[in-house]
Amino acid sequence: MALGRGSVMKCISVMLCLMVCLKTSFATNFTVGDASGWRFGVSSWPDGKSFKAGDVLEFKYNRIFHDVIVVDKKGYESCTVPEGAPKFKTGDDLITLKKGDNYFLCGFPFHCFFGMKIAITAA
Repeated sequence: MALGRGSVMKCISVMLCLMVCLKTSFATNFTVGDASGWRFGVSSWPDGKSFKAGDVLEFKYNRIFHDVIVVDKKGYESCTVPEGAPKFKTGDDLITLKKGDNYFLCGFPFHCFFGMKIAITAA
């Protein structure tokens, strides 16, 4: 049985819609700080980028000198680490963004004050 031209066009339209939907549903991986990695002055790195829940941040750094701590807004603004905050220290950490505000900083003394922190809002 041959398909008519209208059926073929409908089929193509449905396939294109599925491809667009699938593409937008996949998470994106971001290397924090790009090629320079997790470092001092990285706080402006998220500027101009779009993030969504499920995207993955990769923090690359020397674990002898740095770490990554997930904090709340208060911790981010004051550069303080709340008790029990999740801490990463492998030097190559993968962290999945949650919907809403996400805050990260380096917990080594004074590193946050030198801009080793980022704030990201994920849609």
